[in-house]
Amino acid sequence: MRIVAGQHRSRRLAVPPGTGVRPTSDRAREAVFASLGPAVHDARVLDLFAGSGAMGLEALSRGAASCLFVERDAAALAAIRANVAALGEQERATVERGSAVTVLRRVVAGGERFDLIVVDPPYDDAPDLAGVLADLLPRALTGAGRIVLETAAGSGIVMPGLVERYNRRIAAARIVILQPMEAE
Repeated sequence: MRIVAGQHRSRRLAVPPGTGVRPTSDRAREAVFASLGPAVHDARVLDLFAGSGAMGLEALSRGAASCLFVERDAAALAAIRANVAALGEQERATVERGSAVTVLRRVVAGGERFDLIVVDPPYDDAPDLAGVLADLLPRALTGAGRIVLETAAGSGIVMPGLVERYNRRIAAARIVILQPMEAE
């Protein structure tokens, strides 16, 4: 796996061993970031269920101002930290160990807002997380922000108050980009 574009283009990324993490493919990341376009430049990014960190690192490579990576798996955290160090992104990246939902609740309670939120929960957990994510994600988003949501191709999470700007099946994944209605 590699960074698709930007200042770190073609740099390889470490992937945690095992089957617990399924990194978003190069092809899918390329499609998502092409759709996001200039919305990534100078964005504050929140990468929930970060896995290898590929999505957040792609955003940093394309000019995002900062990225908070949230992951609970120790092997995945080690991969994220290794990738951040290998790309020299320690100043713009923060890696936090913990539950994505717990961190999201803290972010919302603290009034923090992000321009881009990447959400890629374990496919089997997505239905159980749908309600809490639908409640919290819009409240952690800036008025012109975007949410990139990856789920299994046959499922999804309904997000009231948000409008789909992109919806595409790529292999076994469904990737949806959402934004607040008022940002239309």
